[in-house]
Amino acid sequence: MNLRFLLQSPENKPRWLVLFLLGLIAAFAIAATTAYFKSAIAQNSISLSVDVTADRHSISPDIYGMNDFAIDPALAKELRIPVERWGANHTSRYNWLVDSSNVGDDFFFVGGGDNKNPIPGDSTDKIVKTNRNNGSKSIVTIPMIGYVNKFSTWNCGFRVSKYGAQEKTNPYIFPEGDKCGNGKRPDGTLITNNNRLDVSIVSNPEFQEKWVKHLVKTHGTAAKGGVQIYQMDNEPSGWGNTHRDVHPEPTSYDELRDRTFQYASMVKATDPTAKVLGPSDFGWPVYVDSGVKGDREKHGGVWFARWYLQQMRAYEQQKGVRILDYFDEHYYPVVDDLCLANCPAGDAKTQAARLRSTRSLWDSTYTDESWIGKYNPPLTIIPRFREWVKQDYPGTKVAITEYNWGGLESMNGALTQADILGIFGREQLDLATLWGPPKSSEPGAYAFRMYMNYDGKGGKYGDTWVRSQSTDAGQLSIYGAQRTRDGALTLVIVNKTSKNLTSNLSLKGFSPGAKAQVYTYSEANLRAIVRQSDLSVRAAGFKATYPANSITLVALPKA
Repeated sequence: MNLRFLLQSPENKPRWLVLFLLGLIAAFAIAATTAYFKSAIAQNSISLSVDVTADRHSISPDIYGMNDFAIDPALAKELRIPVERWGANHTSRYNWLVDSSNVGDDFFFVGGGDNKNPIPGDSTDKIVKTNRNNGSKSIVTIPMIGYVNKFSTWNCGFRVSKYGAQEKTNPYIFPEGDKCGNGKRPDGTLITNNNRLDVSIVSNPEFQEKWVKHLVKTHGTAAKGGVQIYQMDNEPSGWGNTHRDVHPEPTSYDELRDRTFQYASMVKATDPTAKVLGPSDFGWPVYVDSGVKGDREKHGGVWFARWYLQQMRAYEQQKGVRILDYFDEHYYPVVDDLCLANCPAGDAKTQAARLRSTRSLWDSTYTDESWIGKYNPPLTIIPRFREWVKQDYPGTKVAITEYNWGGLESMNGALTQADILGIFGREQLDLATLWGPPKSSEPGAYAFRMYMNYDGKGGKYGDTWVRSQSTDAGQLSIYGAQRTRDGALTLVIVNKTSKNLTSNLSLKGFSPGAKAQVYTYSEANLRAIVRQSDLSVRAAGFKATYPANSITLVALPKA
């Protein structure tokens, strides 16, 4: 609209036209003002609250663990990662005497390496030693599958020279000039007549006992800083696929129970101060059933995971020895037609789903966005695990030794990881180790720094959970904890949206100092956590703005 036209002498225009145009301008102004205030109200409509006197419980430091596989040494040393796990598919076949494993179906059933003069247990000894120097507990996997790798030099389970042409062959490794196949004929059918002893030897509790004794002799007992936790193999319900060259049969309820009895009791007899962790299976389907036809019905319809707990409890009642200290499962998010776990950040749809899907860990109102959610009640993974333990084997701790929401190279992955760590503390998980840890320079690493070294000087998030709530955790989540060392209240606040959010925070049961420290990690600087200006705080709380796509830590000193 041409305002100069209106400002000219009104007698040059019809009166009705002037009034009409002025009314139109007024309408536009009112609409714009209304939209502005609505936007401001929307941005300020999310309120936060913290009650330091309510819901108090300890936060286990072990929830900030990582898997040793591919961990960045600089990050492990800087953060003094509390627990590191040596575990994966290849550890099911580790032979400590020749210090080598077989990766099974993950990579052409290849075992061994270039080591012609192996030192027994050398690679795992180095890991345990490094962990000890970094102040980290070690989780070491004990193979229970019944077979371990035979050779320290390259070999494979399905040589083309012995088993004929195959669907695919290894393009990189040729032991003695031979080709390594994938164990499938050119038409895709499985080769089932292989000899299990081609590249493996029989392993039993006596064989593994010698290794545990070696670990105790080399590093001391768990109580004296040696290996603190032993895992009872890795994803045993997957043996029939991943390690079908030596264990083609599905793992039954009874087999897993019996093997756990044998190996876990051996560990406890060898080092009574050590803890045992299991069954470390791979996801929802095997929480429910073993995969053996009719096995669940045979055992009264009880879910595989719960039956396992019940059997471990029965062992203690009969023998007077607890052989399971941590009930552990692996959990990876699934969203139909999207890749989250162990995947890059992806497009906007994927990133939004990644942020939502953390709700499967706790939220009873959230329906999982996958085939699992279509046929099952809300997953509520951590509360569900804790309830199983309460009913089936009280006193057992709860662990998730493999999880990954992906995108750790991006801000989206960092936001998600910060959300997950906060959830772990609130939901009272006892131990967690991230699979596929980020590099020290990647955004995902800064999510851990926010909890473990937010100021670059060892500043830590609190160790006692306090009630902290958001009226819309889908956009702005908050995780509060009090620090025992100095009584400070620490708040991690995650803005999951693409806009700045201003929010009032009400505070109860805590007398803060006049100023709080504020640290922010955002897209404005992906290479550093930036200290902001100190925040003025009243006894009733404070008002603050949280940048778009950011993680903020507010440290309120005790008055």
